[in-house]
Amino acid sequence: MEDNISDKLELVRQKCLHCNKCSLCQTRTNIVFSGGVPNPKLMLIGEAPGYYEDQKGVPFVGKAGQLLDKILGCVGFSRERDIYICNTLKCRPPENRDPLPEEKAACREYLDAQVELLKPRIILLCGRVAVNSFIDTKLGITKLRGKWFEGPYYSKMMPIFHPSYLLRNDSREKGSPKWQMWQDIKEVRRVYDQLS
Repeated sequence: MEDNISDKLELVRQKCLHCNKCSLCQTRTNIVFSGGVPNPKLMLIGEAPGYYEDQKGVPFVGKAGQLLDKILGCVGFSRERDIYICNTLKCRPPENRDPLPEEKAACREYLDAQVELLKPRIILLCGRVAVNSFIDTKLGITKLRGKWFEGPYYSKMMPIFHPSYLLRNDSREKGSPKWQMWQDIKEVRRVYDQLS
């Protein structure tokens, strides 16, 4: 079953490799399709590739990625074993600017295919851009984080802080963003462990 999902995801990745539906195809070094492993229980959707991701073709490989791995590891999750990671955009916007609406629209077929093929039970929406791609709201991530929302294919979605935001907010005091992230990832682990 999982081999079949992997094969189908690879077909989508191959199509994405040659994508020229928006101008980002002219400035990218690599497409950044996914990382981790296809796990129908847990998927993380980030915003867009940064410089290091664009260089390596893998999501979350810079300092923010190292912090993400530590956060996941705190509750026993491993990128190599437990989680499928992708981004809203598969190409890096210049200077890491926010994705434009037409760029998000051009990339949406790849993201939708990833979600449809995996049908994850839990989707972590990492950062504002990812949240706004799935939840129609004017509320910021600080108001939404840690709450469960209904997602596609009967999934549960939780907005979480982007690790780059946590790098800029170093306090671990109770109520700080890092402390809140710790509460959120423990809750994700609790729900994950209840899945059959």
